[in-house]
Amino acid sequence: MTGLSFRVLTVNTHKGFAFLNRRFILKELREAVRAVAADIVFLQEVIGEHAPHVQRHLDWPTQPQYEYLADTMWPDHAYGRNAVTPRGDHGNALLSRFPIRHHRNHDVSLGGEGRGLLHCVLDVPGAAKPLHTLCVHLGLNESHRWRQVRQLCELIEREVPPDVPLVVAGDFNDWRCVAHRRLQRFGLVEVFASAQGRTAKTFPARYPLLRLDRIYSRNARAQRPVLLPPRPWSHLSDHSPLAAEIELWAPQGSPLRNADRSERTMRTADASVSEAAGSAGGEP
Repeated sequence: MTGLSFRVLTVNTHKGFAFLNRRFILKELREAVRAVAADIVFLQEVIGEHAPHVQRHLDWPTQPQYEYLADTMWPDHAYGRNAVTPRGDHGNALLSRFPIRHHRNHDVSLGGEGRGLLHCVLDVPGAAKPLHTLCVHLGLNESHRWRQVRQLCELIEREVPPDVPLVVAGDFNDWRCVAHRRLQRFGLVEVFASAQGRTAKTFPARYPLLRLDRIYSRNARAQRPVLLPPRPWSHLSDHSPLAAEIELWAPQGSPLRNADRSERTMRTADASVSEAAGSAGGEP
């Protein structure tokens, strides 16, 4: 057996608006997401439809935000509505270079906050088993988060076989790391905590103080953080993004392992430059 690797990115898009909603910056956000060259992108607070914004912003895309962000780089995508209002909807989305076999959104909303767990099953070329992913956005209230983490663990126990690879990423709003300790006991390894001893500070993006966003894996051969530069991210959302390289076990001669290694090496070098090691995030 040998390893095959892919890159993941998680970012709270803040519905396409800069910090404090001062500017609509979805086009700039798309360019920044593309530059990371991730194979799988976990998005939170992405808008499906919003009629008033269409009328208010001339550069508002004609398609849902997740389709606009996916463009031609991520042929497969899935969306889960977490909040629906008379004006529109928003939720979590997953963009993937790999085929999405199926997906389902699990509503974990409490106290009027639209929250969800978007579960996708991906076929990664060369992998012996399908890859399960969970795009997470948890609540601001700690008692709500405790119940939502319990639902997350129950979902994993119920729908994710114990021997398959799993990546769980998103905005956990877990500034006291209570949920983090519970997920560790559940067998999930947080990429930044494993490499640096603590989870990354991601909020607010301009001066990160709180550790809200995470990338967890289970049954991975290896994982390592990819450190992103503060700019342009500090001006694109109120959270910093997080990125990581995940390596899975795969049979010798995996197509992904042997294909385009030089391109992957170059893009890793480009995106791994960090001006402030240890800081990265999305909005509460």
